[in-house]
Amino acid sequence: MCSMPCSVAMTLPSLEFSIPSPAFLRAWTVESKRPGRLLRVHQQQLKEYKLGKRTEICLEPLQKEENLGPWDVLLRTQMRLPGERAYGPPVDVLWDTARGWTASSLRQRVADVYSLPVEKIEIAKYFPEKFAWLPVSSWNQQTTKRKKKKKQDNLQGAPYYLKDGDTIGVKNLLVEDDDDFSTVQDDIGREKQKELALGKRKSREALRAQSGDVFSGADTPARARGPEASLSIHVGSFR
Repeated sequence: MCSMPCSVAMTLPSLEFSIPSPAFLRAWTVESKRPGRLLRVHQQQLKEYKLGKRTEICLEPLQKEENLGPWDVLLRTQMRLPGERAYGPPVDVLWDTARGWTASSLRQRVADVYSLPVEKIEIAKYFPEKFAWLPVSSWNQQTTKRKKKKKQDNLQGAPYYLKDGDTIGVKNLLVEDDDDFSTVQDDIGREKQKELALGKRKSREALRAQSGDVFSGADTPARARGPEASLSIHVGSFR
């Protein structure tokens, strides 16, 4: 909506809703037309965030006050609707990562929010740019290699790169027990990506073929002549 701190944005006449305090607003940077980085401290100036000059900021109004702590991560969870390949409305979840960004900690937090046993849920992070869901390690999954286990225990790192605003799909194993997290919209999105990639590949191939025809149709340069052989002429006397 604007590119100003929450305390200033509240006074803008273009806002069509009433905000009692900055704690009723979330400010996000806009990246690829989606909310990107969450600007947490309301009293902090934008220049302190070291944002670029062309950075866009969107404001999200809240129904109640929110003051995020330094270890809180804001996630948006969605419960899978069994048998429909769809999800219910998103639910904001604050996850305290003070004890680490571990899969077990996140699973327990999500289970508490939905009042389900932790061993009866599966969760996955959504990657909207790929229309793909990446399941978070199962509660009973064992890892033999120490380095690999350490890497998996930090959801900030590869392959999850978990951050504020990420969508987490939740599956209730009491009513649905398959491995599919995708939706019909994901199928359509991936198919469009394939068609786009195929179109680009065909365009490149056509361009290469056209370039080849241009070079093959050009005049062939004359073949260089080799050195001339010497010729001796003897003139005889006919008298």
